[in-house]
Amino acid sequence: MSLRSTLETRKAQPTMEGAGVHLHRAFGFQDPSELDPFLLFDDFRNDVPAHYLQGFPWHPHRGIETITFVLSETVEHGDSLGNTGASAPAMSRG
Repeated sequence: MSLRSTLETRKAQPTMEGAGVHLHRAFGFQDPSELDPFLLFDDFRNDVPAHYLQGFPWHPHRGIETITFVLSETVEHGDSLGNTGASAPAMSRG
């Protein structure tokens, strides 16, 4: 495994995606070659359900692996091809 040094530190930027989902994008606006193997990283944390319940338009993941890190509650997800899943909070193993 090779290690890479940090090139720079950036603050997440507020943005909207899909049908008006409010989120903070930590990265995904920049040159993808700087972020390999990731495409984007979003923080969906929000206490206002109306800011994320509209969801996203048609979007098959086309073989892209999605990773969801949940701090509390449960997140249900589905893409446009009918693939679904639910993610529960990460639990520490000791």
